[in-house]
Amino acid sequence: MSESALTPSEPSSLATEAVRIASRKSELALVQTHWVMGQLQEHHPGLTFELNTLSTQGDIILDVALAKIGDKGLFTKELEVGLLNGSSDLAVHSLKDLPTRLPEGLMLGAITRREDPLDALVVHKRFQDYQLSTLPEGTVIGTSSLRRLAQLRHAFPHLRFKDVRGNLNTRLAKLDNGDYDGLILAVAGLKRLGKGERIHQVLDPSVSLYAVGQGSLGIECRQGDERILDLIQPLAEAEATARCLAERALLRALEGGCQVPIGVHSQVQGDELHLTGMVAQLDGQRLIRDRQTGSLQEAEAIGVALADKLKQQGADEILQAIFAQARS
Repeated sequence: MSESALTPSEPSSLATEAVRIASRKSELALVQTHWVMGQLQEHHPGLTFELNTLSTQGDIILDVALAKIGDKGLFTKELEVGLLNGSSDLAVHSLKDLPTRLPEGLMLGAITRREDPLDALVVHKRFQDYQLSTLPEGTVIGTSSLRRLAQLRHAFPHLRFKDVRGNLNTRLAKLDNGDYDGLILAVAGLKRLGKGERIHQVLDPSVSLYAVGQGSLGIECRQGDERILDLIQPLAEAEATARCLAERALLRALEGGCQVPIGVHSQVQGDELHLTGMVAQLDGQRLIRDRQTGSLQEAEAIGVALADKLKQQGADEILQAIFAQARS
């Protein structure tokens, strides 16, 4: 199903009963959801909003690498159940966690303004004088993302990489305790949690393309729920929406998920959208990148066209090998 229906509409009169907002219980999720709630309250001062917090499978299983758990709704399923059974009216997600194919009856109702989507290096104090490219051989870098892992293995084969799980504060504590020499984290998450000062180096897209939707929030609701759709439209931002729809179309066309090594970088220049995409082997030995440009009004078509380009260069072979490895 296309997500192109994400266009602002004129607000209609809203019922006065409380609007129930579903969120994960993690600190970052709550910060993001409270921001959404505050924005909605500002636009609709006469309404009451209630928070419904839930733990997802991804929050509960912390001793297994994300790639081994599977990624179908890993951080979203429990919130979506609440939408479908009527216990919540809308759910706030980090858009990078939201699958590109949603359960029947649900839709992506709005995409918010985007925080910086780039990746960042955070280091232990003993490596303050280094950049990623100058770190000594054998330096241990923590990441739970196969996308980051594949790209960094490709660019810096002399480094060691180690899986890291837990919320942001847990990961930073592991770094400070010396379990890791550095971590690769999202700039957006660090800034939203007031940890921007921990950013040692922002990674250039030439080194690390970011996750589809990274930095934006996605507001999910029931399909056809005009009351909620009207309610959330003031939070939708046109440029972020176009960029993220193009990225999600690319991911959907490649039939990938958030736990496969697919990265993107998007920019809007005037009426044009520029999208770069990447697919890589897990060992980083083979990495395919290409670019597609088109009209801002044809965002999803740009994503699909870029997926076709990457497939012609062997992206399908790479992804099928990864899927087969995951099933074995």
